[in-house]
Amino acid sequence: MDLGLGLPISNPGRLLDGARRAEAARFDTLALLDRLAFDNPEPLVALAVLAGATSRIRLQTEVLLGPLRATAQLAKQVATLDRMSGGRFLLGIGVGGREDDHAAAGLPIGRRGRLLDEQLAALRAIWRGEPYATALIGPRPTAPDGPPILIGGFAPVALRRVATHGDGFICAAPLDWAGLLLRTVHEQWDAAGRTGRSCLVCQVNVAVGPPETVERARRAVADYYAFTGRTGWGAPLSDPAQLADTVAAYRDFGADELWLYCYADDPAQVEELAAILR
Repeated sequence: MDLGLGLPISNPGRLLDGARRAEAARFDTLALLDRLAFDNPEPLVALAVLAGATSRIRLQTEVLLGPLRATAQLAKQVATLDRMSGGRFLLGIGVGGREDDHAAAGLPIGRRGRLLDEQLAALRAIWRGEPYATALIGPRPTAPDGPPILIGGFAPVALRRVATHGDGFICAAPLDWAGLLLRTVHEQWDAAGRTGRSCLVCQVNVAVGPPETVERARRAVADYYAFTGRTGWGAPLSDPAQLADTVAAYRDFGADELWLYCYADDPAQVEELAAILR
């Protein structure tokens, strides 16, 4: 099982340091989340900068809110990042569920699923070199169909989208929910006549290090998930033994990759996590 690192979003100026540390510590992927009506760096722009500061580690959005972006522009941005990173970029994408993001983009939230389905089909066609609204849009990506697409979500329609348009499933649910979601993905995958199996990427929030680092992470997670109204939702794992056991459980579950999402902006967490888990 590969291990990815979700970089903290509260201090964009520290992302370069975090990315270099993650590559040196032999993490496999760097991920950045996406919001519009929130104080976070725009992920495609930020990952382009991080691509230039690294040479091996993969780069991924987790998850990009596709419907908030114009399809042709998104195709160009992704293909550019894919080419300039040497094929290291993976597109994690989903619809999002926050009213404020969609209001800021001027997009009715009720249309987001239909728009994403149309967008995913169009992205593949653009990357294959087919015209979009009569225009050819470059550059062409590294692979003929573009970079791998991993789709996140919980609703049945989102899980069907993995089989229809994706290469894999981003499961951000706790492990005790994940089995049911994954069974549905496998059923939809088989029903669509797909061969092989979908890639499975899972995620846990983490915070290690001094008490002040852990407390900053807890506050940041609570702020990020405040919209749910659920106290303690997404609280980060901070006990090293519990964290090691959790990683082992996801490995036994069959995850291809597990992302450890950091919310505190302490770059020293990278080495501490590596020491616990490697």
